[in-house]
Amino acid sequence: MAGALRIAVAGASGRMGQMLIEAVLGADDCALAGAFDRTGSPALGHDAAAFLGRGSGVVVTDDVRAALDGADVMIDFTRPEGTLAHLTLCRELGVKAVVGTTGFTDEQKALVAAHAREVAVVMAPNMSVGVNVVLRLLDVAARALAEGYDIEIVEAHHRHKVDAPSGTALKMGEVVAAALGRDLKTCAVYGREGVTGERDPSTIGFATIRGGDIVGDHTVLFAGTGERIEITHKSASRATYAQGSLRAARFLADKANGLYGMDAVLGLR
Repeated sequence: MAGALRIAVAGASGRMGQMLIEAVLGADDCALAGAFDRTGSPALGHDAAAFLGRGSGVVVTDDVRAALDGADVMIDFTRPEGTLAHLTLCRELGVKAVVGTTGFTDEQKALVAAHAREVAVVMAPNMSVGVNVVLRLLDVAARALAEGYDIEIVEAHHRHKVDAPSGTALKMGEVVAAALGRDLKTCAVYGREGVTGERDPSTIGFATIRGGDIVGDHTVLFAGTGERIEITHKSASRATYAQGSLRAARFLADKANGLYGMDAVLGLR
């Protein structure tokens, strides 16, 4: 496909990896350049599109360097340690990166930023277009409801998710806290049990639900006297994350370096 954006997918056999591969193969302006997975994955040696009952001409490998060779952009929704190792190679090979991985520590985020000084990276806890519009709405709501409203964030995901709260929930908390002039690290409450006393009005509470095959639900509740405002986003399919990732990859096409969020991709800044 002449002129197509060449994309390599990390975690090719995972739920998100497969959704990304399907999205890339379905995009007229993109081509699957590589697909890689962890050593020991049963997908190794098989065509990356075998799960779709078709061929892509790309074989899943655990040789990350080989999978990235010839790619323009890597899309990675794996684990922090793996993503950082992949970014090291991206930096060396000049491959741009879209990072949807969550669960990074502050130190790990700093390492991502260091890589981004050499190669362009879009990093966001949620690639959904809708979620990123919600983040903008939360900024507006928090500023308007700064006094007299208690703020709680409730998120629900499938039983296989390994981090909690979700990266999206934390990002929502960061947006709300920043709008209120607070630091989420000092005002977040992640669990309540026993006799907790009255609620501190300066806090932002989090509640986490894990079960079944829930793709991702997030609600931010502003509870005042006599009224409640709820801003909710519900994902019915991972396809929205895949399509948002492709928008991010296209955004990077003319970028040499720098660390960007989905707000930049969507023109919401």
